[in-house]
Amino acid sequence: MSALTLKLDTVHLSDEQFYHLCQNNRELKFERTAKGELIIMSPVGGESGNREADLIIDLGIWNRQTGLGYTFSSSTIFKLPNGADRSPDAAWIQRERWQTLTPEQRRKFPPIAPDFVIELRSATDDLEMLRSKMQEYMDAGVQLAWLINPQQQQVEIYRQKQDVEVRNLPTQLSGENVLPGFSLSLSCY
Repeated sequence: MSALTLKLDTVHLSDEQFYHLCQNNRELKFERTAKGELIIMSPVGGESGNREADLIIDLGIWNRQTGLGYTFSSSTIFKLPNGADRSPDAAWIQRERWQTLTPEQRRKFPPIAPDFVIELRSATDDLEMLRSKMQEYMDAGVQLAWLINPQQQQVEIYRQKQDVEVRNLPTQLSGENVLPGFSLSLSCY
């Protein structure tokens, strides 16, 4: 099953109402577009879940070694500047930027765009919806983003003010100046 998008033209959930909806339905995974559409996502299968976990582990190990910021899982929803509430499969925020948030902002859905995000396309994900989401991240100020697409054996690399770079798998990815010293080998996707 792919994601279900509910067009709530006449119902406008406040940020607090959206937060409580998510908290009261923890067995479901929600996102919200800038237009206020509610997206209910299906869980991923074993292969996608394992790949996602490996990505978070690699990013987390690098972050522990460098101490440069904070790593987040797909369970984290970020409140983007355009009003969307999005949950990348993996994300990272520079330490200094994260520390500008209040404890309350950190506890709920942080009102900040990550510096880096990864989206891993699962078998049920619509590619054009993911590409739109990636562009939304870039518009929100994300510096570097990877859309890993095992179905087509490709990865799309998004950078600020640059065209999307498409690489065939296997490939070696660099965290560039956003994640100094971080690299990821995509040979097993």
